[in-house]
Amino acid sequence: QVQLVESGGGLVQPGGSLTLSCASSGFPLYSFNIGWFRQAPGKQREGVACFDNRDGSTYYAYSVRGRFTASRDIAKRNLTLQLNNLRPEDTAVYYCAVDNGLMDDDCSPTDFEHWGQGTQVTVSS
Repeated sequence: QVQLVESGGGLVQPGGSLTLSCASSGFPLYSFNIGWFRQAPGKQREGVACFDNRDGSTYYAYSVRGRFTASRDIAKRNLTLQLNNLRPEDTAVYYCAVDNGLMDDDCSPTDFEHWGQGTQVTVSS
């Protein structure tokens, strides 16, 4: 059974940093695509970063490029999203997700079957 448990959200001032973690179990992490998504109140869930296991590439949404970094530690079965230089518009619930199917190039939530419970990130002074 695929399980994803997130941690690391919180309140941070603009310009600050957070590290989100997603502990995984129940599936071979090395063969799965990985996605990070966020959803702000009243908005649709959007892709932040998606790792395509077929070629090892990572897609980042334009709004987070150069500020967010996604990584995985296969041995520790942990996924990480490093958030730097945070802005108020980054405020949202952040989710990790995995899937072992084909992934399109646009980091769409519809490409992912298994989801974490989400963690709140609030950027405010």
